[in-house]
Amino acid sequence: MPIALILFGVGVMGFLFARNALLDEWKKVSILKLQRAAHQIDMRLNQSVQLIKMFHKTGDLVDGYAFQKWIVEQLKDLQGVRDVVLELVAQPGKMAGLDSIKQSMGHGKMTARGRPEGARRMMRFYRAKIVEVTPPRHDVKAGGKTVSLISSFKDADDKIVGSLEVSLDFEYLLKDIKTHGWWQSDMAGLVDDVGRFLFHTKAVDATDNLQLGKENDPLELALLTAIKEKPYGTILGPGHPPERVGGYYKIENAPWTLVLLAPGKSVLAPIIRFRFYYVIAGFLSIGIILLLIRLVGGKMVGSIREIAEAADQVAQGKYGRPLAIKTKDEIGRLRGQFNAMVSGLKERDFIRNTFGRYVDHEIAEKLLKRPEASRLGGEKRKVAILMADIRDFTSTTESLGPESVIRMLNHYFSHIIEVIRKYRGIIVDFFGDGVLVFFDPLDGPPEPELRAAVRCALEIQDAMEQLNTELTSNGLPRLSAGIGINVGEVVVGNIGSETRAKYGIVGTAVNMTQRIQSKAKGGEVVISQFVHEHIGTELMTQKPFQTPLKGVQHEMNLYVV
Repeated sequence: MPIALILFGVGVMGFLFARNALLDEWKKVSILKLQRAAHQIDMRLNQSVQLIKMFHKTGDLVDGYAFQKWIVEQLKDLQGVRDVVLELVAQPGKMAGLDSIKQSMGHGKMTARGRPEGARRMMRFYRAKIVEVTPPRHDVKAGGKTVSLISSFKDADDKIVGSLEVSLDFEYLLKDIKTHGWWQSDMAGLVDDVGRFLFHTKAVDATDNLQLGKENDPLELALLTAIKEKPYGTILGPGHPPERVGGYYKIENAPWTLVLLAPGKSVLAPIIRFRFYYVIAGFLSIGIILLLIRLVGGKMVGSIREIAEAADQVAQGKYGRPLAIKTKDEIGRLRGQFNAMVSGLKERDFIRNTFGRYVDHEIAEKLLKRPEASRLGGEKRKVAILMADIRDFTSTTESLGPESVIRMLNHYFSHIIEVIRKYRGIIVDFFGDGVLVFFDPLDGPPEPELRAAVRCALEIQDAMEQLNTELTSNGLPRLSAGIGINVGEVVVGNIGSETRAKYGIVGTAVNMTQRIQSKAKGGEVVISQFVHEHIGTELMTQKPFQTPLKGVQHEMNLYVV
């Protein structure tokens, strides 16, 4: 079932990716189509617009009549221009003779209101602009639909003194666009700034009054909103895949927008076919895979289940009996390796349990994670070293039997081991009635571990009082311990051989600690001058005494805490 779900999920993701890729491609292509179509309309409009702008720029020329006359002639002769109408408003001191320019317009016309003056020049105006591009309207005289570019002229007093109207054949503007295959196959049209269709490829009659979003279609309403916000874009309709998709592109020289609407199925036809074939092939593949898993992998699954159950038992600390190896194939090898692993875990647990008897569990966990804890050898670092020993132990226990001596030592060690574990000390070894402990700062400074070693030593001396109470109640003699503390560089790591090793420390500082300990009387904690240099200001000590130590050239200052 996981395989079936994975295959199904991959198929769904693949379908969604392909669908989105096709939609993105359609968006790019549709925008490109509309951009080219809009550019063609803009080019045809731009011919007239540029001449009108040239006409405007001559308005403030004193002798611009001849040039204006030439521009009107150029407008007349432009392809697609049906009519040119120049209308001037006569005002005293601002009116030019109109007869000669009227005669030059041929099939165009010029009208004037007011009384013309006799000056042989056109109206002088100061500001002019195109104020309107009309929607297509049926012109009986022209014999078809036309659109008009209307511009007005203003004088220095900001009064309208005239207008220029150029009528263009609407079919001429759409001439090349109508030959495009996408224009004929999909629903396309030209809308004005309020969403009214000026032209529609699916209109049944030329008099159809079509409006974008008139039927509250969500896609058309979204298109209408987008047209007001951006110059071009694409919109996806509701549904997965969308029932319809749309695109638009605004005309630069007119308040119109080209709109394209297409059914989503035609855009996504390849992916829909792929989805159908994929579902059939997918279910067949899943069925065959599940059947093979059932037939071929049945025995393998049973063996793996048995190994898994044994692994669960091992996780709980129950090793059980070794698994039976019935075959020589991969499963048989896996069973053999599992048995070897369990054997290794048993051995490791034994070492770990032994190690953990003398070291706090958290410290043991931390040490086992370090590389030097699992291999022979080690690394040099500065540690705090504590050594404790019972004073006059031999003479004290001469009259006791072996069982009493062992019981006394076990009593003693059970008390001090609890204190050592409390302060996270690492017990290196027991030698007779003595114990060697070190406090490892690992990669940190030695001061915190020195404080812990001193506190540990003082608490061991306090624990001796409770120990002696218990010993005397059992008819055993009292004990007293001397403790020495030192700090120095040692080698920390596994000492021994591949077959038998011990995690501990070696170095001159260890030997020196043993000699410092030998100077401590029963109940005393003696520290070296090196410890005093690190944390002496934090301790209450007696006046130091100098003593020679074996292996040290000069006498050393020792302090009783």
